[in-house]
Amino acid sequence: MSIKDNVGSLIQEVKRVCDHCNRDSSDISIVAVTKTVGITGMKEAIESGLTDFGENRVQELLEKIEQFDESVNWHMIGHLQRNKVKYIIDKVSLIHSVDSVRLAEEIQRQSLKLLKTTDVLIEVNVGSEDTKFGIKPDEILDFAGVISKYGNLRLRGLMTVAPYDEEPENIRPLMKLMHQKFNELKSLNLENSLIDTLSMGMSNDFKIALEEGATMIRVGSMIFGERS
Repeated sequence: MSIKDNVGSLIQEVKRVCDHCNRDSSDISIVAVTKTVGITGMKEAIESGLTDFGENRVQELLEKIEQFDESVNWHMIGHLQRNKVKYIIDKVSLIHSVDSVRLAEEIQRQSLKLLKTTDVLIEVNVGSEDTKFGIKPDEILDFAGVISKYGNLRLRGLMTVAPYDEEPENIRPLMKLMHQKFNELKSLNLENSLIDTLSMGMSNDFKIALEEGATMIRVGSMIFGERS
């Protein structure tokens, strides 16, 4: 199947799941994960109606941005080192992977230099996996309280990469927990925040994520095929 067909069936599936759980599919953002995807494939995704691309690596992000116009929204979804913040701060619409106060401080510093506000998500290691970045679910509220003091950051919500499971149903409790934490975060009414984004769900588990309240899904292989 072509990328266009893949995007069409993904959009249809998102609508089907949303209809099933009384949600409006137009409230869901699809971020196409473009790690290792070539420019031609990305252009085909744009022609199919997608506008948001997520990159894991700063270098790849910078190389690709030059090939597209302003109509594309770029998301930094991978682990972000502090010394790389200055290269992307004016180029991305959302940083998904804030997982330390020191990183938040650096984003604040670079944003202040440019007199801009940077939208960020807190990365949560919902399965407490040793191989993954992110804070623990029980640290979210305290951490959010600290970073909401930075006037050039705007906290938009939470992001997680759930543990991979052949049977996505097994990770439903973790996604439920994320939604619960998202609602708790929203109820704090923190300064410098607009809590409207719960970024969770990928090609194998996005249906469960949508059923459990995700507002943004990050899909790669279902759009572009398996990566080599």
